[in-house]
Amino acid sequence: MSPSEHRTAVLLDQHPLWLEAVENVLHRIGIEVKGKATSPDHALALIEEHRPSLFVTSVEASDGEMDGIECLALARERVPELKVIVLSAHADAQYVDASLAAGADVYVVKTAHADDLASAVRQAFDHSIYLARAQNGRREHTRESIDEAWGLTRRELEILTLVAEGHSNAQLARMLWVTEQTVKFHLSNIYRKLGVSNRTEASRWAQVHGLLPLQGAPV
Repeated sequence: MSPSEHRTAVLLDQHPLWLEAVENVLHRIGIEVKGKATSPDHALALIEEHRPSLFVTSVEASDGEMDGIECLALARERVPELKVIVLSAHADAQYVDASLAAGADVYVVKTAHADDLASAVRQAFDHSIYLARAQNGRREHTRESIDEAWGLTRRELEILTLVAEGHSNAQLARMLWVTEQTVKFHLSNIYRKLGVSNRTEASRWAQVHGLLPLQGAPV
């Protein structure tokens, strides 16, 4: 992240000690915490008030409260450019997938090291995947046009592009801060939607549709 950019955050977790720990990590990498909340309603109020760059939230909820997944979806509606990191005690694929589907940029389990969280924050702001530009007279395909035509989610497009760049499932899991099981789940959905049967066919599809240059094509 550029040192000239001033970024701010709002934090949500049921446990105040976790809020303090996350604030310390963010302070270390130059992000100012504008507010900390232990309830989703309070977190949403802080997000509307401060319009932060980043929202770090858990997915757990107390009885009678909305959960963190619903909260992050509402937060993204109110601040569309908001980056969201889920920091959760759950490593189950269902929580990962639900969080990403709701708009989370990165999912981190609470057993991760503080340096891992810092790296995840940097990735949320800096990691650029979609370079869909017209080359050699070929039709330009944007992320939005491919999404509309093929029904791919934002995360599926991200994984498809990385697969086409030659990354393994293990590498994808590390880069995206998810489990290999989750990567495989997304790949199976990608293959089904595109009508392909393996990584090679998916990679060729990505090249043909402008997610990265065709192999051997001049740049």
